[in-house]
Amino acid sequence: MLNYEKTLKSVSALVRQAAKIVKSRDFTVEEKSTKDDIVTSADIGVQTFLCDKLKKLLPESGFLCEEKHLSDVNHDYVWVIDPIDGTTNFSRNINECAISVALLYRRKPVIGAVYAPFLDFIFTAADGCGAKLNGKPIRTSDKAFDNSLFCTAMSLYKKEYAKVCNDIIFETYMQCNDFRRFGSCAVELCYLAAGKCDLYFEIRVFPWDYAAAYLILKEAGGVLKGLNGEELLFNKPTVLVGANNAENYKKLEEIVGKYLKSTPYYEEL
Repeated sequence: MLNYEKTLKSVSALVRQAAKIVKSRDFTVEEKSTKDDIVTSADIGVQTFLCDKLKKLLPESGFLCEEKHLSDVNHDYVWVIDPIDGTTNFSRNINECAISVALLYRRKPVIGAVYAPFLDFIFTAADGCGAKLNGKPIRTSDKAFDNSLFCTAMSLYKKEYAKVCNDIIFETYMQCNDFRRFGSCAVELCYLAAGKCDLYFEIRVFPWDYAAAYLILKEAGGVLKGLNGEELLFNKPTVLVGANNAENYKKLEEIVGKYLKSTPYYEEL
């Protein structure tokens, strides 16, 4: 059986090495599906570096990665990689962006590392071993719903869902403290794990955005699920509803369920 804590140390070191590509800020930008959906040469460079090094670390593993439609998931162990979550932030010199790496074992995350290089925050977790920020243990907050800070987003690639998102955001905002939009799912979920915020909702998120942060949040005592309490499968885009504890999750899930009856436009990867 793989030693998850030992492997996590190796993964964390590789993520920090890959971050040199990001920190150089030497990149070009291309559009993917639309002008809102971009990729940089740094994304490609980080993904190529990590795939090469992680394959050597665990030769029998497969990959699910954001760029180049890389999907080789018929393995017990699968690396799920977002080379830069928050690419738009990165391209505009906004510091909330991160390299995200998770290792799945039979479709369940067992290792997670999220590194925000411009903030020098590395969030890590191994299954059953707790969550850490820069090597120190973290836990979710104990804030009540009415004192919670809510992280969220609109529907960037399908703006016809913006009204639904707006309704959910408005009702939640009227019952919580305030809301934030940092522009990186991985960073926001890790902020939730570290007690910097307390609630999370997004209408459509891919596994590479949340797989590592899911484990970090879980190990920190938080809750993250799909629509109507659906357990996450890490093989398709999904609605994400998260909170610092089960009570606040239930309240947020009820608000989301009032306006959103089914998971929109998903496909298995």
